[in-house]
Amino acid sequence: MSNWPSLIEFDQRHVWHPYAKTPNPIAAIGVKKTQGSIITLADDREVVDGMSSWWAAVHGYNHPKISQAMHAQIDTMPHIMFGGLTHEPAIELAKRLIKITPAGLDKVFLADSGSISMEVAIKVALQYWISLELPQKNRLLSVRNGYHGDTFATMAVSDPENGMHSLFKDILTQHFFAPAPEAGFDKESDNHDIQALESLLQAHHTEIAAVTIEPIVQGAGGMRFYRPAYLKKLRQLCTQYDVLLIADEIATGFGRTGKLFACEWADISPDILCVGKALTGGTMTMAAMLCTSQISDTISAGTPGLLMHGPTFMGNPLACSASIASIDLLLDSPWQSRVLDIETHLKNSLNFLSTLPGVEEVRVLGAIGVVQLERTDLGPEIQDAALNNGVWVRPFGKLIYIMPAFNIPHNQLQQLTDGMSKAIQTALNK
Repeated sequence: MSNWPSLIEFDQRHVWHPYAKTPNPIAAIGVKKTQGSIITLADDREVVDGMSSWWAAVHGYNHPKISQAMHAQIDTMPHIMFGGLTHEPAIELAKRLIKITPAGLDKVFLADSGSISMEVAIKVALQYWISLELPQKNRLLSVRNGYHGDTFATMAVSDPENGMHSLFKDILTQHFFAPAPEAGFDKESDNHDIQALESLLQAHHTEIAAVTIEPIVQGAGGMRFYRPAYLKKLRQLCTQYDVLLIADEIATGFGRTGKLFACEWADISPDILCVGKALTGGTMTMAAMLCTSQISDTISAGTPGLLMHGPTFMGNPLACSASIASIDLLLDSPWQSRVLDIETHLKNSLNFLSTLPGVEEVRVLGAIGVVQLERTDLGPEIQDAALNNGVWVRPFGKLIYIMPAFNIPHNQLQQLTDGMSKAIQTALNK
């Protein structure tokens, strides 16, 4: 038997958790088991998972098909360097990614995290223009409320003032930022947001290598949804002004918004695409960057003719095997109807909260439900109340949101929305 009090005490003093202090004044919650959409805590309480481990575990935990694939792979070859060598799991994964992603993306770079895949995307975009002997196209254009990762190149294209990395804004590479897309998936717009973005492209396209965008859903920058027409027009503008389009689908890929990839809402193909999170079904760390042959051929014909990037664990066979199993599992499942059922349930169960004092907005898209509060300080209290109601949520500022697994049983989904709603009401009524 584990001595959980001692373990938690050590953790609190010595283990530095994401976005946390150390020593941490708030102890992390011990977990000893996961199964499906149930998390078993150290004190044997069972809670329904509303976060899918930061949106990655789309099949829930310990799905037998993914576990079987990983067991088989670990017995034969858990890892081998990818420099000069290759293996069947990497090749088969690349085949699947090329087949299911938007048209024209037929070169695959297998990275080991979402942030790194975006770093590679940025490096590829810059090297593309260097290879064309246009090195002055070395800046990027992003949008406010965007988030692309925690590494230095990705911090530089995340919102420099309202994002998580404002502390570093004076030492990061300075890029261009357009206003955030107007909020509202179904919103009729006068396109002032697009006009502002076009003005920047018109004035600076000779300096801009690429535009980075989270298609349809801006995730950690505010869980904001925006209209597909914006994305469609952005694609047209990037082509018009000879600028590459990088689509960050790390959070939205593999069905989360109701389309396999959020780019499909606008029927567009980016020049570069990044995926991660749900790629392995939330079992391993793995991500990928895909780009067009035009980009890869240009870099390969330039100087030095090589993409100068190579993570040690690139193409890890164990992660590739998990990814293959997760993709096959998703495509063989009725995922569209499952996501639609979740969307309908979230709307029916959460929309009433928008009438409560202290709630700014409730919004739902696909298997994403967001309650935006007026106050930013209620998150820890709501998290504790939700745990007491048998559900796990991880609020962020004024955002109380859930992204459950696609195969969550209905009774657990009901428990999740009931527990979240009660926790919000408890906090607002104090």
